[in-house]
Amino acid sequence: MQLTPVIAIHLSAALAALLIGPVALWARRGHAQRTPRTLRPRLHRAAGYAWVTLMLATALSALFIRDAALPNVGGYTPIHLLVPFTLIGLYLAFAHLRRGNLEGHRKAMLGLYLGACVTAGAFSLLPGRYLGQLVWGHWLGLI
Repeated sequence: MQLTPVIAIHLSAALAALLIGPVALWARRGHAQRTPRTLRPRLHRAAGYAWVTLMLATALSALFIRDAALPNVGGYTPIHLLVPFTLIGLYLAFAHLRRGNLEGHRKAMLGLYLGACVTAGAFSLLPGRYLGQLVWGHWLGLI
């Protein structure tokens, strides 16, 4: 597999989401205030919307990335199961927010960050995956 425009978009969006996610989680409303009260909610909302946009870009671009080298069905590997997980999770997080269930929204977003960013990121670094080959092959080549 080689770096295509779709993989570049997917990788860029995923890495940006991995970095922005903690900002949105840290700046959430109701967190202990150490900065002016008006700054943290705006930061939470801006980082949150940016994170959601990046997660949508990551999930939707994943649909166009297929791998015949790994066990698959029509080119889709088990990691592609994170696409519906992400889309459903985002829907549920905003449904909680619409109902005023801030705790449900917080848990849904935290679960999405841990599941779709951290866990998926870890699986993408496995030696048989494209990103894993880039990272470990390069690192092992330096030894």
